[in-house]
Amino acid sequence: MSQFEQLQIICSDSYQLSARFYSAQTEQKQHYPILICPATGITKQFYNSFATWLSTQGYDVLVFDFRGIGDSLYGPLSKSKASIVQWGQLDIPAAINVLLQKTSAEKVLLIGHSAGGQLLGIVPNYNKVAKVVAVSGSTGHVKGLKGRTKLLAPLMFKGIFPIARHTLGYGPTNAIGMGENLPKDVAREWAQFCSKPGYVINAIGKTVQEDFHPLIQTPITALWSSDDEIATYANVKDLLRLYPNAPTEMIELKPAQYGHKGIGHMMMFKSSHQNLWPVIAQQLST
Repeated sequence: MSQFEQLQIICSDSYQLSARFYSAQTEQKQHYPILICPATGITKQFYNSFATWLSTQGYDVLVFDFRGIGDSLYGPLSKSKASIVQWGQLDIPAAINVLLQKTSAEKVLLIGHSAGGQLLGIVPNYNKVAKVVAVSGSTGHVKGLKGRTKLLAPLMFKGIFPIARHTLGYGPTNAIGMGENLPKDVAREWAQFCSKPGYVINAIGKTVQEDFHPLIQTPITALWSSDDEIATYANVKDLLRLYPNAPTEMIELKPAQYGHKGIGHMMMFKSSHQNLWPVIAQQLST
């Protein structure tokens, strides 16, 4: 049974994020706590079973909703001013600080799912991260996509999002099975960042003035599945090249080797695929 403590994270701009803290369920705790940073449009509830399992492995764990998503959305979605840049510059730094305060640790381990593992280069307190495990982590560059997603992405980015921005006031991703509906600026940046190689690097000098990518020496491991249509080999490699001074590693999982028909972009955190959780945890050692 899952047990967690509800927390509020207050960002430097006073925005409040909804979070859950899972205390380690073993007598001896692991040295560093874990921060789980969600994928675009995915709420903290999605990671509940995985976070609970990590706590049984001796980890203190914090997972939160990015601003504009889930319980971190206040008021109508169409009024939300949340952006992906704010997720990296404000939300993740605040979550790191709260987890450090809560656990008295010196650093955190960051498990980032998709977008949650793509933003370290704009996180001001990146030096408080001991290691990053980017699950399904890549830049999502449209030219590197494959399968159905390669066909859907241009339609969504160039057609649905621009029209919906003016008619609905948000990105209608829920209707196409891609998580919660998105604040309009999140949808706009997602389309912009994925239209060129490098994802958030495309905001440097525009909405982002400080680029920490070259300074980061934190080990980064990207873990993805061979049937992932977004985090493909090309797009995973595109993400890791942004950190020229960090030790990086790419680990590709093949579904059949673990008894699964598919893993894709989302399934690694599902209870149905919990035999993959030790594979993720194995990468946490620094």
